[in-house]
Amino acid sequence: MPFAVMRRAVRESVSGLPREFWWLWTSTLVNRLGAFVATFMALYLTLDRGYSASYAGLVASLHGLGGVVSSLGAGVMTDRFGRRPTLLIAQVSTAFSVALLGFMHDPVAIAGVAFLVGATSNASRPAVQAMIADIVRPEDRVRAFSLNYWAINLGFAVSSMAAGFIAEFSYLAGFLIEAGMTLACALVVFAKLPESRPVQAAKGAQEGDGVGLGTVLRDRRFMSVVGLSFLVALIFQQGFVGLPVAMGEAGFTPADYGFAIGVNGVLIVVLQIPVTRFIEHRDPMRLLVISSLLAGYGFGLTAFAGSVGVFALTVCVWTLAEVVNAPTQTGLVVRLSPVHGRGTYQGMYTLSWALAALVAPLMSGLVIDRFGAEWLWGLCAVVGTVAGVGYGVLMRRLPAEDPWATPAPAKPDAGAKADPGTRADPGAKADPGAKADPGARTGLDARAEGATTGEGDAKADADADADSNANANAQVSAT
Repeated sequence: MPFAVMRRAVRESVSGLPREFWWLWTSTLVNRLGAFVATFMALYLTLDRGYSASYAGLVASLHGLGGVVSSLGAGVMTDRFGRRPTLLIAQVSTAFSVALLGFMHDPVAIAGVAFLVGATSNASRPAVQAMIADIVRPEDRVRAFSLNYWAINLGFAVSSMAAGFIAEFSYLAGFLIEAGMTLACALVVFAKLPESRPVQAAKGAQEGDGVGLGTVLRDRRFMSVVGLSFLVALIFQQGFVGLPVAMGEAGFTPADYGFAIGVNGVLIVVLQIPVTRFIEHRDPMRLLVISSLLAGYGFGLTAFAGSVGVFALTVCVWTLAEVVNAPTQTGLVVRLSPVHGRGTYQGMYTLSWALAALVAPLMSGLVIDRFGAEWLWGLCAVVGTVAGVGYGVLMRRLPAEDPWATPAPAKPDAGAKADPGTRADPGAKADPGAKADPGARTGLDARAEGATTGEGDAKADADADADSNANANAQVSAT
């Protein structure tokens, strides 16, 4: 019986999502399965090339800086040129830059190419997230983002273990294998994924009316979310920068840290799907508040850890926060993003994590050296509390409409049915007998903007996130 229940739970978790999502999911998994370079870069530079730890840290910082720079540029590209072209350019560029890095010997060349690898590898994230928002129904987005996050962590867990064995054989082989698998991702995108950018967004980009960075920066509510995301990311980064340093100073071995942090990957793989089923249709405000507090106080409890077992227990607490926060936060970004600016908004959101990856090592090192590790963990608890209160205040100001809920379907035109598996026609007209509301929004997208009326016919919004399996024309519902 437990096996039957588990099988039914898995089936319910993965059912109802469009075929295009699963091809994108496959591309993400393959990409992360081949992510070897980031894992063994420090070992490669210090052991194989003989450079100092300081130089290895500089290269790692440049790699992260590349991700910061590309976040915004890739987001704008996603809206201006499309999701598919951005993905293809990012993945092909990543493959070539990773392969090139394996053949670099000059320290300046290694540093420059590492920056390029960081920029190209991070450039696909806004496009992936925008494409998921385009092709998945609003009520399924949290589940879709959760499954994508699960694929990222499953791939990373496998690649981290494989990286050690590959490094013993040949570091160059690791570079070339990652380049080959990234090219395989590009082939999947090229062969199986159509462009998902909404037609209205495409027209707006051609006419110069797309969302620019200035528009995003002036969106105070969204920038508040980016700021809160930065705080939460700053906490989570301590698991990989502050925790190993603190455990080392306390006399624990690298193997002890490996065991403790390994709990994070295992729990994400095991818990992500069942936890998502539990949180999928729950209030996002509560989820973000609770996950922020769990993250802060999970790391705060580390101040009282005196054994590997207790360290692992604290990892369990903040990992649960990570499992809840990641898909809910990404879904909130979609909710706040205009349809024609999803890529740019996702790029700004990605920037918050990239900046946290740069700031976290500096913060943890400074606090531990001057005040001690206990102060770092106490600071994490304070930051988590601030983030939780911030989400509580911010979410109360959001519009009443809830994109996580399924909108009530309107009646389709008599006799007319769309081909299953196709997206709603942007030019579809509403029932001639129905009056168009000037504030009308299309079918399933609670964030769609600019629904207009025209001589008795209501034009459906270009980004109607209609279910790919629904047999209906574009539907218009009054807000």
